[in-house]
Amino acid sequence: MAGQPQPGVPLPGVPAGSGNGPTAFMRRHPAPAYYLLTFAISWGAVAAIQGVGPVPMGVALTAGPLGPAAAGVLLTWLLHGKAGLRQLGIRLRTWPAGARWYAVALLTGPLVMAATAAAVTWAFPGFYRSFATPGELAIIVLAGVVVGTVVGSLEELGWTGFALPRLRQRFGILSTGLIMGLLWGAWHYPMFAGSADPSGAVPAALVVAVYLFAWLPPYRVLMVWVYERTGSLPLAMAMHAPLSAAAFILSFMAASGTGSGLAILVPSLAWGMAFWAIAAVVLVVKAVRPKN
Repeated sequence: MAGQPQPGVPLPGVPAGSGNGPTAFMRRHPAPAYYLLTFAISWGAVAAIQGVGPVPMGVALTAGPLGPAAAGVLLTWLLHGKAGLRQLGIRLRTWPAGARWYAVALLTGPLVMAATAAAVTWAFPGFYRSFATPGELAIIVLAGVVVGTVVGSLEELGWTGFALPRLRQRFGILSTGLIMGLLWGAWHYPMFAGSADPSGAVPAALVVAVYLFAWLPPYRVLMVWVYERTGSLPLAMAMHAPLSAAAFILSFMAASGTGSGLAILVPSLAWGMAFWAIAAVVLVVKAVRPKN
């Protein structure tokens, strides 16, 4: 029911397990097993397509998101059988949330990133390139929406569909969000491995670290909170989609920009500060009013 926390999703038919084999490990440690399998599938698929080295966005978007979804469905089947898959199907059809939660899910990421883009454009002219025609911009926006929808749906089938409920059985919202957010950032490494400052003023390792960890962990904290309040897996997918869409659009717009030095870190750092500020307010209000 909307508004009622659901820290764990009880699933039927999970024996305690014994021994030291892979199945026993998965039963005792489902969340670590999920992340190991997710990284193996995603990074393995990317390596098989591209080989070792920086990965073009098209390859990463094609192969990467399959990992979280495939790992979640596979482990659900291995640990819970057909009953688990049926329950996953029921969760995919559950939208128990009021209008305010749809607004939070769909608008938080785009509004923060749009405001940041406007500020960056003012502070660093030329960082984002202009477009020759409105049609060119419309195509990029449409592509971003499609990418965001596909990526959000596939990834959250595993991140929220499998990992989140199991981590919430042991950790609070903040700890769960941080664990998931840091692993979420690390999982994106192949996509950003080749990132660098054109001027050479900022070390490449710092550029990659900021891209991966400055803003994804706080946004994941917010996603965990929204799921806690709604219990809706489709809403988690909907919250992921606009973030991926906005990031795709802005990264494409910046591809031919003139940003270098510390300027290239400003958008990610600004997103992170904004998301952390929102998360801080949410957690403080939750602590003061735990029943709301």
